[in-house]
Amino acid sequence: MNLLISSSLCNYHISKVPLTPTRLGCRYSFCNTRLLPTKNFKISANANEVDAQTTVEESEQDLKLEEEAKETNKVSAPVIDKDLKKAVQKTAATFAPRASIATKNPAVPGTALYSVFEVQGYASMLLGGALSFNLIFPSNEPDIWRLMGMWSIWMFTIPSLRARDCSKNEKEALNYLFLLIPLLNVIIPFFWKSFAVVWSADTIAFFGMYAWKFGWLQRKE
Repeated sequence: MNLLISSSLCNYHISKVPLTPTRLGCRYSFCNTRLLPTKNFKISANANEVDAQTTVEESEQDLKLEEEAKETNKVSAPVIDKDLKKAVQKTAATFAPRASIATKNPAVPGTALYSVFEVQGYASMLLGGALSFNLIFPSNEPDIWRLMGMWSIWMFTIPSLRARDCSKNEKEALNYLFLLIPLLNVIIPFFWKSFAVVWSADTIAFFGMYAWKFGWLQRKE
């Protein structure tokens, strides 16, 4: 009996709440509004993944191109350096003073002749500087002594040092200097007519070339 009463009461309460079309529509629209943002989120997430993949692929392609460019530069640089060395060596061997007979160079390190050529080379550099700065045989006008001082490194220092049995790097440095210093001595007077300035530029080029070939400025790891 109690079961029947309770069931009837439940039916009575359920029947009291009418299911109108407006309530059904509200429920349907509420469900739709909750589902739509999830669909948009999925679409935007997929679009972001595609953009990320494309950017990764582009970055990988850029890295490959950079690596290929570095490899080509590494390959081309030694070839250019080798060709330049050959050209400079050939030119210096053609115009620089050398022995008339192909014999072994007696001015090897440790011998008196080696020391004589070395002292002669650096002494001529200092003497040329004194002449260029008008300290020896001073004059108010350009003369032969100051002109010789300006060309002293090319005429005396480089030939004296090349006459020794020097190392490969030093020989290359002297070959470069044999071609570079005449260019400096001809070009600089167009801009600055001074024997001292030309001699100073030759001296800087001399020690700069030695520093480059011997790696004096490179940091030791």
